[in-house]
Amino acid sequence: MTSHRNGAPADLTVRPRRLRATPAMRRLVSETRLHPADLILPLFVREGTDPLPISSMPGITQHTTESVRAVVNEAADLGLGGVMLFGVPDSKDAIGSGATDPDGILNLATRVVAAEVGDALVVQTDLCLDEFTDHGHCGVLDSEGRVDNDATLLRYRDMAVAQAESGSELVGLSGMMDGQVAAVRDELDARGFQDTAILAYSAKYASAFYGPFREAVGSTLKGDRKTYQQDPANRREGMRETLLDLEQGADIVMVKPAMSYLDVLADVAAVSPVPVWAYQVSGEYAMIEAAAANGWIDRERAVFESVTGIRRAGADAVLTYFAPEIARILREQ
Repeated sequence: MTSHRNGAPADLTVRPRRLRATPAMRRLVSETRLHPADLILPLFVREGTDPLPISSMPGITQHTTESVRAVVNEAADLGLGGVMLFGVPDSKDAIGSGATDPDGILNLATRVVAAEVGDALVVQTDLCLDEFTDHGHCGVLDSEGRVDNDATLLRYRDMAVAQAESGSELVGLSGMMDGQVAAVRDELDARGFQDTAILAYSAKYASAFYGPFREAVGSTLKGDRKTYQQDPANRREGMRETLLDLEQGADIVMVKPAMSYLDVLADVAAVSPVPVWAYQVSGEYAMIEAAAANGWIDRERAVFESVTGIRRAGADAVLTYFAPEIARILREQ
């Protein structure tokens, strides 16, 4: 290649900047787009008559069965893909009895939300015991205080039926028990709920980024969940767990958290024959909010960049607390 006297190349025919020259051109060649239908809003519903703000998640609230009505109707109006419901009970016990009580807060909230927007949104429910147990673990404990995998599966079976009976279209198995997908699928089918879908939290890591979520659900956890959630150091293990869940009949698989596990997400997306979702968790949300509040980052740009990065890595849909805001901005644009 020859050069001008000032050192610039004389025959530079490959100029990638041509495709970045104007906003219209950048929009035209964008490889990854956000759409409200690809976003799922996690919601916390508590017992009681008054909503409560969550201090570690600015802008996010523990709703009541009354206040959540307006939120889900707005979500439907914005065209979001769905809502994922978490229950926050007043009382807890060793086996999480409230999780299977037809009048427990999560099942009650599910009936309320399904009646409000069941035709417009996919109403989803968290199938895990941690919100309902007094020890805060995702399963029942044995006599030595260890999480009993197989005893927990019996509780998950009953939870799945209770949630399906309440109107959940999709149960989110987030407990990371071995065999949970097969157990729940078997029970749902046996009880006539063949059409209830299973979202398997297949690659769920023992992450520090769940911190604010513990406040959001009033967790009473002592210790950690490292015996059942995955080691953040392990990449192949995420694929192994995913393949097991696919073999057991998962309709959708999940990677959680999202932003620190984009390599795992890309691995799973490359092989999965079913949709792949990712959860932008509470700590990921809180970090953006905190940095923006201090003036360290452009908040709106960071919100869009973070969720776009998750989609770019392979997520077909994203659970994110930013879902309504993103949808509103997309509508304005």
